[in-house]
Amino acid sequence: HKAAFADGAVDKKTKELIALAIAISVKCDGCIASHARGAALAKATEQEVAETIGVAISMNGGPGTVYGPRALAAFREFARPEEKS
Repeated sequence: HKAAFADGAVDKKTKELIALAIAISVKCDGCIASHARGAALAKATEQEVAETIGVAISMNGGPGTVYGPRALAAFREFARPEEKS
C-alpha cells in the first residue's frame, strides 16, 4: 500500500483521487473515508475532489450519485478537522 501510493511518475495526490473514484465505483464507504482523508492529507482541493467525483458518477451512473456525495462529505470532514473543535 505504501509503495503504491508513494510519489512516482504519478504523484500521491493524483493516486488518492484515483483511489477515491474507485472507492465510489465499488460502493465502499470505508474506502471512501480512507481515500477522502488521503486526498485531504495530500492537499487536494475541494474542486479537484468534486471533479474526480464527477468522473466517477459519469462512469457509474446511478450508484455514483449516491456514493459521490458521501465522498465529498468525507473529504470536507478531513479537509477541515480544525472546525470540529
